[in-house]
Amino acid sequence: MTPGLFLGFDHGLRRVGVATGNTLTRSARPLRTVAAEGEARFAAIGALIAEWAPQALVVGIPVHPDGQPHEQTRRAQRFARQLAGRFGLPVHGVDERYSTTEALAGGARDVDAASAAIILEQYLHGLAPADA
Repeated sequence: MTPGLFLGFDHGLRRVGVATGNTLTRSARPLRTVAAEGEARFAAIGALIAEWAPQALVVGIPVHPDGQPHEQTRRAQRFARQLAGRFGLPVHGVDERYSTTEALAGGARDVDAASAAIILEQYLHGLAPADA
């Protein structure tokens, strides 16, 4: 994989946190939060994709502490499939356990976007050196 830019997402019932990061530095930063309601959500995400031109997207997939799925797991997986279908980009899922807790502990102003940055950095750090 050539060095490139990624967008990361923390999907919630009311809001979707968005972050940007790259494979060269393997770092991410919060970008913004968009309302998670209907088509406006995808219009806002589409505008960010057009602006940042990422090579792939990363979505946090929540699970229980024991790794078992729950209702929000299925919603996040559906959101990931919708992103792939609408925007034609590769979408990678990442275990997002404790990302919100970490964002809150770090004193984030925009917890959703900060959580998205944590999720995206986790993905970027997991890439093999040849993938980065």
